[in-house]
Amino acid sequence: MTQTDEFGEELADFVRRVAELKAARSASGGDLPTVLDAAIFELDHVADRLWPWYERLSATGSSRAPSGERVDRQEQQLLRTVFQRFPQPVALVDRETVVRRLNFAATAFTGVRAGYATGRPLTGFLAHADRAAFRSQAAAVARGEGDRGLTVHLQQRPSVPVHATLTAVHPRGEPRTTVLVVLQPGGSTVPATPAPAEGAAGRVPDLTEATRHAVLMELLDTMTTTLLTTQARLSRTTVLERAARVLHGRFADWVIADTGAARLSRTTVLAPSEKEAAALSAQDPAGCPLVVEAARGGSTALQIRPEDPYAFGHDENGTPVLARANVTSLLCVPLRVEGAVRGVLTLFRCGPRLAFSMAEAQAMDTMSRHIALAMTGTP
Repeated sequence: MTQTDEFGEELADFVRRVAELKAARSASGGDLPTVLDAAIFELDHVADRLWPWYERLSATGSSRAPSGERVDRQEQQLLRTVFQRFPQPVALVDRETVVRRLNFAATAFTGVRAGYATGRPLTGFLAHADRAAFRSQAAAVARGEGDRGLTVHLQQRPSVPVHATLTAVHPRGEPRTTVLVVLQPGGSTVPATPAPAEGAAGRVPDLTEATRHAVLMELLDTMTTTLLTTQARLSRTTVLERAARVLHGRFADWVIADTGAARLSRTTVLAPSEKEAAALSAQDPAGCPLVVEAARGGSTALQIRPEDPYAFGHDENGTPVLARANVTSLLCVPLRVEGAVRGVLTLFRCGPRLAFSMAEAQAMDTMSRHIALAMTGTP
């Protein structure tokens, strides 16, 4: 038993004795001197024993704790620095593969910012075929069944095999086992680690973002021009097809248009190839949960590395559409005007292409309202 525990027990006994003395105040007058002597004895016990004991414990704690805390903080800071500067891509995940931390090399290798990745499953960045195996191996490591290794593929670069090594770690203060994942790209080098920003004042303007913004403004202008020059006698299907062709290629690899409200019908499919387009044209929109939800709820859905491969249904062979097309991001946008949904536009980006951004989703939401208005005035 430690000195602190002994002091705690002694103090608890003292408190109980004081309670007994309080109860003895109702004793007869002849017994009160005895009670008073007992109370004086307890006061002497506090002054002579408990108080000096407390001072010794306080002095010992104040002399040791700060030094120990400083050592702990220094060790933790050192470990964080080593983790962040480690040249190989490294991630800390839980048994469900949810990312706890991502180092600089991992953000450069995956193309995903650490702030975005944290709290999301690491499997979301992998090809659909590798996700189940990776989850199973991570769960086995977290259960204490030993280190594991397997080959996976990033959704952004499916042709490059990546060897993932998984090992269990037990960070201080964590109630559950954490899994350390080291990614070793096969046949390629790890991209250079970007230097952290030194502050807004010395930050170089992001020319890539500026270019994407300019391209987006040009797309908005082209869509507006297309809708304004559309003749009123054209059918709603034709209007929607013309809008879809504006988006295809320059903005999305796939553009799928479904018209109607209570009963949707597939009217346009623009894909990387005619064969792929024909395969999806025969699909019933009612078998696409994303489309049904957009038509029913009337809200835009933006998904980066979709977790559910069956979110857009499956093809005639039972293969999930999102997995077959290697969809890395998607937008599912209802064509809504005055509270009524006229149809749904779905856009896919595949492979290494940059994922849809929030700015692009907002722009698409604006274009969807303009498309719905153009469809309102047509037969």
